[in-house]
Amino acid sequence: MGNARKSDRMIFTLSRCGILAAMAVILYYIEIPVVAFYKLDISALPGLLAGFAMGPIEGLSIILVKNLVHLFGTSTAGVGEFADCLMSGVFVLISSLLYKGNKTRKGALISMIAGILSMMVAGVLVNYFILIPAYQKLFHMDVNAILAMAGVNGVDTLLKLVLMVTAPFNLLKGTVISAITFLLYKRLSPLLHQ
Repeated sequence: MGNARKSDRMIFTLSRCGILAAMAVILYYIEIPVVAFYKLDISALPGLLAGFAMGPIEGLSIILVKNLVHLFGTSTAGVGEFADCLMSGVFVLISSLLYKGNKTRKGALISMIAGILSMMVAGVLVNYFILIPAYQKLFHMDVNAILAMAGVNGVDTLLKLVLMVTAPFNLLKGTVISAITFLLYKRLSPLLHQ
């Protein structure tokens, strides 16, 4: 009897993760241009919902699956997907770990703020040390070409790019995803837990 229940629970968890991963893949293809070459998508939303409902591992698995699927149509040679995996992964991991310890509305708000701040820091570090150097090597681009693509007045160094464009962009992205999660989670919670 115990093994049957474990098996049923595992099948239910996998089916919920599969549905949320499919939603994440679809949302990843819906992008809104914001600034420079940054486009806003809310594909981390299903990962955050899974992280809150089931735990950090399930949330991270959805982030990983959506990026692996997106690799088949990548225009960034996998660099963008790798960066998204790291930044969205940090956001979902921190938020869901903190929420796990305090499952209240206030706890959700605090955990998402911590997740947003973590994603901002990860975004700056990942772009500065991994993403931009990878683009430079893969696409033979120099710093000036990348800064020209950004096309933002006053941004004339990579450090300014990541601090003045990347960090605010990730603040916006994390805030939008968190606001939607805050509005939807309690309504969807019965479906995610049944």
